[in-house]
Amino acid sequence: MLFYDHRQAGEELALRLLEWAGDHDLTNTLVLALPRGGVPVAAEVARALKVPLDVLVARKIGVPGHPEMGVGAIAGDDPPVYDTRTLRMLGLTEDDLAPDTARERAELHRREQLYRAGRPAPEIEGRTVILVDDGLATGVTARAALRRLRSGRPARLILAVPVCAPEAADAVQDDADDVVCLHRPSSFRSVGEWYEEFTQVSDNEVIATLRRPGAGQPQAHSHRSGS
Repeated sequence: MLFYDHRQAGEELALRLLEWAGDHDLTNTLVLALPRGGVPVAAEVARALKVPLDVLVARKIGVPGHPEMGVGAIAGDDPPVYDTRTLRMLGLTEDDLAPDTARERAELHRREQLYRAGRPAPEIEGRTVILVDDGLATGVTARAALRRLRSGRPARLILAVPVCAPEAADAVQDDADDVVCLHRPSSFRSVGEWYEEFTQVSDNEVIATLRRPGAGQPQAHSHRSGS
């Protein structure tokens, strides 16, 4: 095991990002978590960097009958991002996945409404955005999220995760300006295998984290939050 739980993984990731931040100006920086598992990790990062925390909801599109096997992902109302090589290997088409995509789109909107409770999404244009998840298995969800964020014209876009499959990290390189991954095990089956306690993060935990002082709140672009 590499980590005890999400919080400890976040603390270790925060230490690496503090080193990274030594060469970068954190003014106008925002940490965005991929819910739900990325939220407790990102909370530690945002606390250490003293910058605001928010979420970007993305949803994995799984193989029909095997939803845990991701072959695509969506973020916002953007078109799906697919792992085309895996689709070909499985003999699947995008049309085959249309019902699953529609279902995941509905769940994405439900979570956005639940987590935001009427609060607008944060402005990212001209900001440094650090996207955080609890791990990277295939990279397809992160790719969808990064492409969604790129369309908002951030000044710099960073993906930060505690653990990743090496090929997944390679797959997202073109969609981020920088990829920070603490561990890249050569043998990688799932994110959960690298945590001793890999409990499901609940909607209530996400909401509670975003309600903490300084998290999820609009920030003036000329000031550094928490300083």
